[in-house]
Amino acid sequence: MVPRALKKNLLSRLNDRKAIIVLGPRQCGKTTLILDLFNEINQPVRIWNGDDFQVRSLLKDVSFSSLKHEISEISFLFIDEAQRIDNIGLAIKIMVDQFKDLKVIASGSSAFELANRLSEPMTGRKWEFFLLPLSFKEMADYHGLMTEKGLLHQRLIFGYYPEVVTHPADQIKILNQLINSYLYKDILIWERLLKPEKLERLVQALAFQIGQEVSYHELGQLTGLDNQTVERYIDILEKAFIVFRISSLSRNLRNELKKSRKIYFYDLGIRNAIINAFNPIELRNDTGALWENFLISERIKFNYYNDLYGSKYFWRTTTQQEIDYIEEKDGKISAYEFKWKPNENLKFPKAFLNAYPDADVQIIHQENYTGFIGF
Repeated sequence: MVPRALKKNLLSRLNDRKAIIVLGPRQCGKTTLILDLFNEINQPVRIWNGDDFQVRSLLKDVSFSSLKHEISEISFLFIDEAQRIDNIGLAIKIMVDQFKDLKVIASGSSAFELANRLSEPMTGRKWEFFLLPLSFKEMADYHGLMTEKGLLHQRLIFGYYPEVVTHPADQIKILNQLINSYLYKDILIWERLLKPEKLERLVQALAFQIGQEVSYHELGQLTGLDNQTVERYIDILEKAFIVFRISSLSRNLRNELKKSRKIYFYDLGIRNAIINAFNPIELRNDTGALWENFLISERIKFNYYNDLYGSKYFWRTTTQQEIDYIEEKDGKISAYEFKWKPNENLKFPKAFLNAYPDADVQIIHQENYTGFIGF
């Protein structure tokens, strides 16, 4: 298996009493990671699965006495598919409070479902982590930087889901199964959405607009949804680790866009499957958008796994001056422009440089991108 960067973060939290919660999209490797973790520490673990009716029954009306006979003699408990258990937050709270020698690790495929059930009862009792599809750095660490750089075109088209990476001959089939079984069906069931065809049109519209400013009003016109429903559906997609939003930076100039946003996909394979666009890079007209999405999503993975926290923005004015990506950490602003070809001429807007004279600026292209995403 490909070693996951999150593993070191989990290992660092094994020796306290708080529960560990690992969230992330389906099929991104949560169960494999946690089982590998227990193999490394060489400790026995009891495994419960939220799909098991007996587990759900045990935890439905949970109490200390009902748990005592099941877990009083064990040190580690792993609850997989925890989002399927109604009382999971209360159950883990009792375990953390009453069983002093027990370490609980739970995984779930839906942030909005599991987090809502954990938020109140688990206050101060959990460490929460997110596992995303494989990253450029994880793959470069696994089989070498030059090998992974050689696969760049493939990653821009088929993405980084573990099964896609390990079964390249079936990658289109796997991606289509993912979008059919996860993107639509599960979300529709979880949220009881009444207009599934409009959700599908919304996701397709977002796939066509990566790297562009997104208007909820325009999306509503394209999909037949009102602005509030568009925003709610996008929030659901974000909490399900399908897309993420970046807002515009506005500090010093009157003509900076103040309430604009861009929406990207965590995985480009999912994005391309949604619009059935698997043609080679040489035959595409969206390479620049793919490149921008790739770099930002990989940067987010690297920063998160290495505890590099900060704010993310893009910058644009009403006169169409723009910068692709901005980070602000500890009061320091770093601005990045993304270009697919190294020889493309580019200058940062004077308005930005004058408004933010202390900002670091850099152009990221195919000859220097590895440093930007962690290598």
